[in-house]
Amino acid sequence: MKITMQEGRLTVPDTVTVPYIEGDGVGAEITPVMKQVVDAAVHKAYAGARSIEWMEVLAGGKAHAQTGEWLPQATLDAFTNYLVGIKGPLMTPVGGGIRSLNVALRQTLDLYVCQRPVRYFSGVSSPVKHPEWVDMCVFRENTEDIYAGIEWAAGTAEATKLYRFLHEEMGVTKVRFPETSAYGIKPVSQEGSERLIRSAIRYALDHDLPSVTLVHKGNIMKFTEGGFKQWGYALAEREFGDALASGKLVIKDCICDAFLQNALTRPKDYSVIATLNLNGDYVSDMLAAQVGGIGIAPGANINYQTGHAIFEATHGIAPDIAGKNIVNPCSLLLSAVMMLDYMGWKEAGELITQAIEQLFTKGYATADLARFMEGGTTMGTQEFAAALINEL
Repeated sequence: MKITMQEGRLTVPDTVTVPYIEGDGVGAEITPVMKQVVDAAVHKAYAGARSIEWMEVLAGGKAHAQTGEWLPQATLDAFTNYLVGIKGPLMTPVGGGIRSLNVALRQTLDLYVCQRPVRYFSGVSSPVKHPEWVDMCVFRENTEDIYAGIEWAAGTAEATKLYRFLHEEMGVTKVRFPETSAYGIKPVSQEGSERLIRSAIRYALDHDLPSVTLVHKGNIMKFTEGGFKQWGYALAEREFGDALASGKLVIKDCICDAFLQNALTRPKDYSVIATLNLNGDYVSDMLAAQVGGIGIAPGANINYQTGHAIFEATHGIAPDIAGKNIVNPCSLLLSAVMMLDYMGWKEAGELITQAIEQLFTKGYATADLARFMEGGTTMGTQEFAAALINEL
């Protein structure tokens, strides 16, 4: 049965169909593991009263091998119709085709929020002194900025035409080497900024979090990133004035390079981060490194207006370790926890999170984490999943 969106809220049946993309490379290992653990947690949490019917859809290398397409229309239709889905990592075609399958999915379904929660798990080794101070949720705008892919290669007729327009029509004189320059366009809209920041503010209020920080580079890009900041403050005053006045909501901003420093030296100052696309890419990976790395970093791409959401592993396909039963499945597992939470099945997600932390605390993990743990015990992907299920 399908999840539906009614009056701005998800309606989730007790037996629900969830489309999934297995993914390329290590996706073939972590996706089956994720399904096994999620099924066990759902069964445990609800005593068999709820369940997921998994429906595989194709994208990436597996899709191309079977259909000749990298992203079949049937896959887009499935995510459109069933609203909520999950995916493993995908390869990107080299030398032509789609620039990025992940970006194509986000833009086609207008998944304007990339949500990346970052928190520390006890037992995990970290390069920073107090990783337990890091507890943030990044809201990264997902559809605009330079990720819109509006660019032209140096030496092309299009690049020459664009420079001529900029120089002759717009009076631009600051392109130092016009004949060998490539060009990119950075669109940042008021509507796109506001819907991202609104989602971040609502998340903060719903979870009783103390602040939302607008992270930007408005001191240099005054009309794009500076606009993001100004529109954010104006939105907060206009739509959340009561929360601001009561002190329940605090809105602040920080220049991105300063934030990257502050997140290392005083991370307790931040809880919810709202930022643009490129900044969010850097910020979320930097924060993940403080708590153990991208192998335990979950992610979601969400449209809170339509209800559409795709949860995903945030790492790549890792072909060098694919098939060796050593990959860490926790990025996808924790993304599945986010999915369960989004569906309103929080109890099942909490079981998975608790089980992961219990294993880490005991020093049990896959090789990427166990080798840095004091007295750590290395487990294979399958063995780690089996231990998780036993720990639920």
